[in-house]
Amino acid sequence: MAQRQQGLSPLELPGWKTALSGTAAFLLAVLFLISGVWKITDAPAAAMRMVQARVPESLSLFAAVAFGIAETLAGVLILVPRFRRWGAILTGVLLAAFLLYFALNYNALRGADCSCFPWVKRVVGPAFFLGDGLMLLLAAVAGYWSKPPESLRSAILVMGAVVVFALVSYGVDVTRASGTRAPSTIAVDGRPYSIDSGRVFLFFFNPQCMHCLEASKRMSQLHWGGTKVVAVPVEVPQYAAQFLETSGLSAVVTQDFELLRKTFGFPTYPYGVAIQNGRRKASLTKFDDPEPAATLKKLGFVE
Repeated sequence: MAQRQQGLSPLELPGWKTALSGTAAFLLAVLFLISGVWKITDAPAAAMRMVQARVPESLSLFAAVAFGIAETLAGVLILVPRFRRWGAILTGVLLAAFLLYFALNYNALRGADCSCFPWVKRVVGPAFFLGDGLMLLLAAVAGYWSKPPESLRSAILVMGAVVVFALVSYGVDVTRASGTRAPSTIAVDGRPYSIDSGRVFLFFFNPQCMHCLEASKRMSQLHWGGTKVVAVPVEVPQYAAQFLETSGLSAVVTQDFELLRKTFGFPTYPYGVAIQNGRRKASLTKFDDPEPAATLKKLGFVE
């Protein structure tokens, strides 16, 4: 009898179930940590992708940071065996929310980037729902065949650490975004063009992007005064002149996208950089009415 009591408890799972739970948890942790940390460390870029996924622009930055925190926390919890069941529940809730959101907006977002991961191109369609359904199954396996969760206090401390990391990262990003030194000159029509003095607005755009076109049309109605407007095509630059003619925006076109991208970063298009006396004053990522006009007026770049 003593030997029986020293053996496996009836509550203990077979080894293959424990291994399968751990494998599922590891795969989900990798995916959620990559997605969450990216959103935390590059919130403006994540916010812009969320706008493209029809998240209201006024909520996009908050949503990017909030989902970044939730995804990072889920990835950490599901990776640690004593927190795994809580992590599985959180990943399951997030996946179910994503599936519901994209299902409700399927007609509008079909074929669009789902904006989930920074380097992986996933478009909304049948394969997207199949992939998220598979991840939901992995979350169920990881949670169902895991040990009962322990130490709620420790899990709360982990959540606090993730929140602090997110706030510090956002603060560093905001600080870094202002004061960057601009190149003295850039190329316009093959000749040097000074952006080292006065007010200069760089408008990064894709001539084939309808969102960029609508933003450019609204900016064409603004009174720029002495501000120089420089259009920066990020793709198909041969169509830049036609784009400006169609939108009515008065601007010069530069061919130095790579130089400006390395200097100021480039989350996605449309994107703007306000430069005053050779230094970045602000980065603009919102281009749905009333932006960017409201911010440009506060900065004194338009009348």
